Amino acid sequence: MSDETIRLATIGQVLRRRWRLLAVLTLVGALVGYGASVVLFPPRYTAVASVLLPGQWEERELLTQAQVATSSSVVDRAAAELHWKGVGATELKSKVSAKATNGNIIKISGTAESPERAQQLSDRMAQEFVTFSARLTGGNTDTGAETGPEALRKKVEATNRRISELADAADPGQTVEGVQARTSLEKLRASLEEAMKKLDQAETVSSKAGMVVMGSSPRPTGEAPPTRTQLMAGGALLFLVSAVIGHLAAARTNRRLRTEPEIAAALRSELLGTVDVPDEGRAHRPDSGGPRARIRRFLDLDTRWDTPAPQRSADEAGRRIRYRRVCARLRSTLPAARRLLVVVPEGDEVAHRAAGHLVAEAASDPSATGANRGYPVLRVVEVPVVRPVVPDSGAESGALIVLSAGNWTAAELGGIAEACADGRHQVVGVVVAGAVRARQDRPAGQSPEKATLALAGRGNATGGQA
Repeated sequence: MSDETIRLATIGQVLRRRWRLLAVLTLVGALVGYGASVVLFPPRYTAVASVLLPGQWEERELLTQAQVATSSSVVDRAAAELHWKGVGATELKSKVSAKATNGNIIKISGTAESPERAQQLSDRMAQEFVTFSARLTGGNTDTGAETGPEALRKKVEATNRRISELADAADPGQTVEGVQARTSLEKLRASLEEAMKKLDQAETVSSKAGMVVMGSSPRPTGEAPPTRTQLMAGGALLFLVSAVIGHLAAARTNRRLRTEPEIAAALRSELLGTVDVPDEGRAHRPDSGGPRARIRRFLDLDTRWDTPAPQRSADEAGRRIRYRRVCARLRSTLPAARRLLVVVPEGDEVAHRAAGHLVAEAASDPSATGANRGYPVLRVVEVPVVRPVVPDSGAESGALIVLSAGNWTAAELGGIAEACADGRHQVVGVVVAGAVRARQDRPAGQSPEKATLALAGRGNATGGQA
């Protein structure tokens, strides 16, 4: 597992080198969100009706009224009045809600699959709530009944005046009958006043329970969340973030060897040197491999994103010096060796091109004479990393492994070393190749690439001799 800290630069590197893959995954996420909006979350619309509660209300009373507005009694009456086919009271209850707002207003929301049904549902729920509340308080929703208490009050006032007239007309003397008549009239007056007080209190409660629907609810013009656009955006964002996190997690758990000492230790051999290969980008990648390979190349899956950016190298002469030094080390290490096998992991394009340069450089040895036969003759073979097989030992005196850093694990390299041992090839050294940015200007004459194409033919990975 890599202990390297994940920084913003790492995320930027993922976005820069995997933008095609991330764009495709983002599009797939948007399509998944669209499918979810069609299958799981069809379009829904919400309409809101307002009910005014006159009088003074405490907060807890408003909360109680909001619960009453969505109670089973109100919902059952609304379902019976709507007569929607296939929609019962139980299903309707999950589509309505109510909340108390400032100003003693209860807002009742109704959600349905069309704006018309949403408006009908919220209006019907508001009407049934007002009717149910009126029945609870014993009131009447008919506005014509508001004249009843006022008429009763006028009758009581007329009765009081009549009592006063009877009291004045009674015997002003101090007879027993006169005193009893005036006492009875005063008791009747007191009873009427007490009745008027109770009437005023009852009128206050009645006015408090006299809820009013504040008009028809407006027809909704937009979908209720989550809308189709929100689901598509959420799906695209989810897939994008998941892809980036997946890349970062893969980088944290990466076990591929990146340094030359680690690679040499995994192959149980010594490092002969590092060479540079000009990075020629996508233009020089082979087009063979079928549709799957073309898709991988289009999505940049055939190149690693977490490798460092290619550094600008010296000129071509400076790069050839590195190859000459490797060949010189081979000659000094194995002076009697005439032929060597160059083993390249399958799929390592940078290593294969570096091996071709080594073959070309070994073949163009200017120091070769009759007494000094120069550099060993090299033959390139490309072996699979999974179950690798190296040709049996024949004319070759050993094997030189060429590979790039950051692409192979210790177990994979150990398998290649064991395959060389099975083919009776001693691993004489390791050469690590790295991609660099080459300069545009090239010296006149034949390019090393042409010599590579002429001399670095892929050998038979299953056996045979040069």
